[in-house]
Amino acid sequence: MKKILAIVGSLRKGSYNRQLAEVVGKKLEGRADFKILEYSDLKLLNQDDEFPEPETVKRIRDEVRASDALWIFCPEYNHFFSGSLKNVIDWLSRPVRGVNNPILQKMPVAISGVSPGSNGTALAQDHLVTLLSFLNLDIMNERRLTIAEAKEDEDGKVDFSKNESYIDKQIEAFLKYIER
Repeated sequence: MKKILAIVGSLRKGSYNRQLAEVVGKKLEGRADFKILEYSDLKLLNQDDEFPEPETVKRIRDEVRASDALWIFCPEYNHFFSGSLKNVIDWLSRPVRGVNNPILQKMPVAISGVSPGSNGTALAQDHLVTLLSFLNLDIMNERRLTIAEAKEDEDGKVDFSKNESYIDKQIEAFLKYIER
């Protein structure tokens, strides 16, 4: 069974994108090993702190190395992806002393996003694709998912039932993409 590591670009536990990641995780049960990366304890990248490798960075790098693919759930903040998402990607892109094996290079990646705005994270995803392309990730561009005008109920939950067919199509496309 393939291992997919989800990176949610919002650190808020009840964020729309975390909720979407949880929906995808449930739908993948029995088909892939899906895990959400926890990285709220990750410090901002500072080259003064790069060596020796901080424990949080080591844990995150180990989780990525143990995965077959990444699925990024990208929020949109001011028409761009979040600083927390950029920070984790920056740490993963940095060299590891004594190792000449880029962690992210050629790793398959899917991108999804949900927002209350009218463009559904499309602009942020386009910026993210630019970064991921520079880092030589294997981006599944043909079936990206943007969910616009999301609304939460009084308990803070987003109802994804209207988007279920699009979520299912992206899941099927990504499973095939990973296997090719």
